[in-house]
Amino acid sequence: MAAPSSFSLLGDTAGASRHRMPSLWTRLLQGAGVLAVLGLVASAFLPREASWLVALTAVIVLGVPHGALDGAVAAPLLRPRYGRAWFGVFAIPYLGLSALVLLAWQVLPLATLAGFLAVSVLHFGEEDAGSGRPIEALVRGGLPIALPALLRPEETAQIFSVVARMPMPQLPTWWSAAAWLWLALTGAWLLTRQARWNVLGEITGLAAAFLALPPLTAFTLYFVGLHAPRHMLALVRDPIKAPGVDTMQRAVRTSLPIFALTLLLGAGLWPLYASGSSDVSANLLTVTLQMLSALTVPHILLDHIAARHQSRSDY
Repeated sequence: MAAPSSFSLLGDTAGASRHRMPSLWTRLLQGAGVLAVLGLVASAFLPREASWLVALTAVIVLGVPHGALDGAVAAPLLRPRYGRAWFGVFAIPYLGLSALVLLAWQVLPLATLAGFLAVSVLHFGEEDAGSGRPIEALVRGGLPIALPALLRPEETAQIFSVVARMPMPQLPTWWSAAAWLWLALTGAWLLTRQARWNVLGEITGLAAAFLALPPLTAFTLYFVGLHAPRHMLALVRDPIKAPGVDTMQRAVRTSLPIFALTLLLGAGLWPLYASGSSDVSANLLTVTLQMLSALTVPHILLDHIAARHQSRSDY
């Protein structure tokens, strides 16, 4: 099934669920989305440190909870076999793999950055385009990674110099080259006129955001306005993948325990990253994006395991 192609947080959330959400909840969700977008856009006019803090807070509060639903995806896969021990069977390898990614940032920061960006393109593209559209997936998944490199390379290099904790006066050559290849692919794809009008509208809106706003702010708009709610809506629609998550209200409520655990893990890591530095915004940027990359790897693996299990069940 193809993924929705509008700003999901502001779109028809009620029609997307298996059971219609109460109108009050829908209005509250849409209102929160509008306020978040307006706040992010306004934050672009703040000094850099303040702008980063606003964007990172939005990523943490509005973006991270979609990954916190991984427990709801893992439960129907593991509980029938492991009973009450299912959460340990899920959490130990999940956190272990995340820890390996965090270690990789310390040992091989540039290679880890390249891997993180490549995995992000594949993950975003799969969520945005749906299955069976590989070129569209590369175009749409590559957009939030390639456009910052093409439109604001110096600012983007500054951000990832902080994240990787190494000098980066300019973007690595491989990132710039990949961004130009993405642009060529996107141009060719658009010329084939295979893009649907709603997809064209989304691409145009995102391109305008990356052109007008700082890279971190524009990425945050994409992450909290499209990617995170799109993933949650896909779970709400799916009666098998996460059976207990049948409305957005339940999705948000179900995400809270693991989201709280994620915040605790971040707080536990904070002293390690903040040691010797008083720049709160830079430290928060490093912790947030490194943790985001660390959690993305098991998040994607679990999605693929669940999809493969579901396809076998269909036969």
